[in-house]
Amino acid sequence: MTTHLNRILMLDLEHQHQPLQEKLQAAMQEVMLSGDYVLGQAVNEFEMAFATACGVDYGIGVGSESDAITLGLHGCGIGAGDEVLLPAHLPIATLLGVVRSGATPVLVDCHLETGLMDLVAAEKLITPKTRAIIPVHLYGQMVSPVQLLSLASTYDVMIFEDASQAPFAERDGYRAGSVGMAASFSFHPTRNLSALGDAAMVVTREGIVAQTVRSLRNCGAPRKHYHTDIGAQSRLDTLQAAVLGVKLPYLPAWTNERQHLAQFYDQLLVPLLDQGILPLENQCGAGHAYQSYVVRITQSCPLDRASMQMELAAQGIQTLVHYPVPAYLQPAFKYLGYPPESFAHTELLCQEVLSLPLYPGLEQAQVQRVVDAIASLTRFSYSVEQHD
Repeated sequence: MTTHLNRILMLDLEHQHQPLQEKLQAAMQEVMLSGDYVLGQAVNEFEMAFATACGVDYGIGVGSESDAITLGLHGCGIGAGDEVLLPAHLPIATLLGVVRSGATPVLVDCHLETGLMDLVAAEKLITPKTRAIIPVHLYGQMVSPVQLLSLASTYDVMIFEDASQAPFAERDGYRAGSVGMAASFSFHPTRNLSALGDAAMVVTREGIVAQTVRSLRNCGAPRKHYHTDIGAQSRLDTLQAAVLGVKLPYLPAWTNERQHLAQFYDQLLVPLLDQGILPLENQCGAGHAYQSYVVRITQSCPLDRASMQMELAAQGIQTLVHYPVPAYLQPAFKYLGYPPESFAHTELLCQEVLSLPLYPGLEQAQVQRVVDAIASLTRFSYSVEQHD
């Protein structure tokens, strides 16, 4: 019988928060006593620290992940009449942000091995209206900066990175957020650097972009009572910024822990490759930030994904599917005109991917238990099939 004491959660923030309790409480208490609640000093300090960590000059805190996309695109001059390339396999917030910007999303299939945007396919969709490309650094792994920059240079297309799942990820000598004109980051509680609710940021090295986004997030007002644009009320909360400021220095160690746990998963899962359990490829090497550890439950696996997830849950092991239904097939986005089977790799991944528990504080013994459970299920199912 599985009890709450021996369950393996998909995410357990206690391991992060418990050692920082005194610092977190002190930071929040300071904000509460100061009365500096909206765009306070803690926001400015965190914006500067996070931008510096990304290798750029400016950070602009906003209220949510989709707002970071929308306001960031507007800050880069992207809007109605512009086409924006983005992957078909993506979080809904990314597509929502593009649609709300007024730009036209043009979707591109992904690589089956990584889930990342297929830049060769993207090149074929470029038209005179294409103004920007949004690579989503999915699951903590960056799309190749070298290939991105080559494509952008050839066709004079602006790069706007969705780095929400990849803070401190690195590839080709670039850190996530430093490749394009601007980038968005999310600090949702499920992210590697997490707030206590919704929070996000746009980072950029361009002063004019930073200035514009700062105005847009604050009702389009570059200064009080003076509104030059139709903006939004989307400001990073001072209390959330204080929490994020406490946690930021610990992110490198937490990322390193995620990487070591992912390597352990890789080793343990090798015997299950011929059972159709395939981890997504790591093409970033030591630069993968591993927000999620994702495997594919392929058709050659004796157990389908739904059954696998149900059986693991019965053993007290939580898992998650990112993402079960492609964004373009959601009712809200059917107007885009992409019918089923528009993107073969995206739709196959949506049927196959399964995220396994991965977070700082997860023990190797727990990883071993997860893999042992998967191995036991596949062996049992295979044995039953052989005797049918």
